Amino acid sequence: MADLHLTMDPVADELISRDPFALLIGGLLDQQFPMERAFAGPVKILDRFGTLDPAAIAAADPEEFATLCATPPAVHRYGRSMAERIQQLARVIVEEYDGRAERVWSDAESGRDLARRLEGLPGYGKAKVKMFVALLGKQLDVRPDGWEKIAGDFSEDGYRSIADVVDQESLLKVREYKKSMKRQNNAR
Repeated sequence: MADLHLTMDPVADELISRDPFALLIGGLLDQQFPMERAFAGPVKILDRFGTLDPAAIAAADPEEFATLCATPPAVHRYGRSMAERIQQLARVIVEEYDGRAERVWSDAESGRDLARRLEGLPGYGKAKVKMFVALLGKQLDVRPDGWEKIAGDFSEDGYRSIADVVDQESLLKVREYKKSMKRQNNAR
């Protein structure tokens, strides 16, 4: 995998760069929470739980795992509910992808197939799928036929989402874009 710089934390960035399951967890956590903190969540889980092995996370005691995720600094502002989703995600990766998260995209035959696979993951709705497909295409060179159509506007040049974050400056530009879009939507 490529070197990602989504969190501005070298340890967290190194983890999501080398561990596809960590990257999927970061994508899952990227909602109603600052994007760079969402993608830093997996390193907190690794530090506290000792592994990001999907089978181990799937098998963990739900209450203990929820406490681990909710302990400050929490992995998400809704740490307990996100812990449940992380465990659901781990179960899908174990049951459908033999514990190998990268198969979600490496085995995809087309952009549409990739979108279908991502939509089958807990917490990955249509908007998140578009962003994640753009992230895979732009930063990891995962570009199955038709990926741009699936990613939509996120596939274009600019600073629209986490897919465009490569450093602190681009993070600030993405954040400003999101604020401007929010202002436009609120003005309607």
